[in-house]
Amino acid sequence: MKNEPVVIERTLNAPAERVWKAITDKDHLKKWFLDLAEFKPEPGFEFSFEGGPAQHLHLCKITKVEYEKVLQYTWRFGGLKGDSLLTFELFPEGSGTKLRLTHEGVETFPAEEVGSKEDFAEGWSNLLDSSLKRYLGKTEG
Repeated sequence: MKNEPVVIERTLNAPAERVWKAITDKDHLKKWFLDLAEFKPEPGFEFSFEGGPAQHLHLCKITKVEYEKVLQYTWRFGGLKGDSLLTFELFPEGSGTKLRLTHEGVETFPAEEVGSKEDFAEGWSNLLDSSLKRYLGKTEG
């Protein structure tokens, strides 16, 4: 039970094409999630950012891309033990899209430094429920 991943599913009122842009296009990403200098949805592409309550350096590397279906990347923290894998999966549902976010391996991180599994689940839920849903509601195309 302890090593089960954080899994959050939301149905978004936007077609998969728009949700895909929101999670893979740097100009869209910065409006709801991350302001990255560069982002390419290509396996092997590496990116980093600072964030979270303690402003830790996050180190990420894209491992899998299936256009408008799957985006997956490794997620770890500079100078801390632990490795995790973050996966976004998109499932078209009528005029909307079901998004499944799976974050595996968060239990390998030092909870006292970056938070517990429950903290990750709450953080992802809040991000999807507030930032992403609000952003998709404001944008077109």
